[in-house]
Amino acid sequence: MPMLPNPSAKYRPFPQIDLPDRQWPSRTITTPPRWLSTDLRDGNQSIIDPMDSAKKNRFFDLLIEVGVKEIEVGFPAAGQTEFDFISGLVNSGKVPEDVLLQVLTQSREDLIKRSFESLEGAHSAIVHLYNAVSPAWRDIVFRMSRDEVRDIAVRGAQMLVDEAAKRPGTKWHFEYSPETFSTAELDFSLEVCEAVMNVVGPTKDWPIILNLPATVEAATPNIYADQIEYFCNNLPNREAAAISLHTHNDRGTGVAAAELGLMAGADRVEGCLFGNGERTGNCCLVTVALNMYTQGIDPGLDFSDIDRVIETVEYCNELPVHQRHPYGGELVFTAFSGSHQDAIKKGFEAHDQQNDEYWRVPYLPIDPADLGRNYEAVIRVNSQSGKGGFAWVLQQGQGLRLPKRLQADFSRHVQFMADELGRELNAADIWDCFRQTYYLQVDKRRFALVDYDESRASDGTRIFTGTVEVDGEEQRVSGRGKGLISSVLATLRDTFGLDFEVTDYSEHALGTGVDSRAAAYIEFACADGRTGWGVGVDDDVATAGVRALLSAANSASHGPGTQRF
Repeated sequence: MPMLPNPSAKYRPFPQIDLPDRQWPSRTITTPPRWLSTDLRDGNQSIIDPMDSAKKNRFFDLLIEVGVKEIEVGFPAAGQTEFDFISGLVNSGKVPEDVLLQVLTQSREDLIKRSFESLEGAHSAIVHLYNAVSPAWRDIVFRMSRDEVRDIAVRGAQMLVDEAAKRPGTKWHFEYSPETFSTAELDFSLEVCEAVMNVVGPTKDWPIILNLPATVEAATPNIYADQIEYFCNNLPNREAAAISLHTHNDRGTGVAAAELGLMAGADRVEGCLFGNGERTGNCCLVTVALNMYTQGIDPGLDFSDIDRVIETVEYCNELPVHQRHPYGGELVFTAFSGSHQDAIKKGFEAHDQQNDEYWRVPYLPIDPADLGRNYEAVIRVNSQSGKGGFAWVLQQGQGLRLPKRLQADFSRHVQFMADELGRELNAADIWDCFRQTYYLQVDKRRFALVDYDESRASDGTRIFTGTVEVDGEEQRVSGRGKGLISSVLATLRDTFGLDFEVTDYSEHALGTGVDSRAAAYIEFACADGRTGWGVGVDDDVATAGVRALLSAANSASHGPGTQRF
């Protein structure tokens, strides 16, 4: 069936929240929330093949390593496998004292008892109770009145209190979710949550967690923020409740909804690493945490080795992290566009020279190195790339800092190679292209330096005397000039008939220290108007200049601009 020409005949816009004095738009996030990972529960029930015990344990270890302090480890009443994993984890001795295990249960007596049994012996734990409260669930799924739905929550809350009292050795915490909160009436959500609080009797020092889920994301994130602020403002005994967010991503704004919900007064965020979860997924904890990090806030979660985190998540979930996923994707720090590459290259150069440590590199909101990524993949070269791209690759891989006009000269050759190969060029491709273009490979050049000496004549001029390999045969040559460069030019002119002049010369060290090598770049102009470049690399800076002249001689004899690959 095709899309409707008039969708309003089938779908209604979500109603606005009457909150004329809303405060959240003027607030900013300044401190991290409490984090709850539901990878082992919500995430696990959303994958094709649920994790076995080994994968669950590996994922749990990762969450501990990252720094998550509250972990929803499962739904113990779902089956024996789930129960055994949770019970085994409790008794394994591997749960740190400052980490809270959480289990989820519907508001049913048998399921609640089973949930407490799975946590027998835990030093502390959270039992998470829920029941759906929105009109669609009340009218269609349960066919119950508001009073009947509220009573389900109240009976479940009483069960929490009773079961906890039987196990005084554990420090119990309670969480209640009015499931489908985002599509329910706010006054009814408040009514049910207040009724649960009246049973549990939370205090400021022992608060209940009230989780307000966008079970199905049905509106823009600003409306969710309005709902959260309204709820926080109207909840009696607010100081005795920690407001938690559990957003889904049906509209693609799960992260935004969580962030605006924090601005609206929430204290806690539930989600999964890289957003795995039902349908389009849950809130991505990695994204929310690193969004805070880029604003100068320590999120309390450590993603310093994000590639290893991805490797574990992909292994356990058997789902790939998308190449464009914020912060973690393979391509999120990569530029192919020429203008982007140029801006990034200049940004890194400016960053190296600035007096402060503040990160200001165009197109990169975070330093990839903070996440354990190197800079090699920041710029990658294809047919869409510009001269800044391959210049960056050569600088990172070979230490070469090409003059701007040399970049322009070489760009034609890179473009030709990219078009010929029809694929992305890697660092080895670009280096091979560079060596061939400027005759740094023995098998491609007519002239190659073997050795040389330099001496000074009685009239003050310099004498170049050396051995040059010419078309595979060694030949002794010499020439005289005012300096080393001019004496080599004279040698090339007098011996081989190559008449060109140097129009630009630059050099730099490749690295630091006494053992660093040197690179030299020579731009030349022939008598017939042709121009080109020569490049030389050597342990000695003067010799690098001589090699650059012979590179130029190769170009002049073959004709600059000739494609050689």
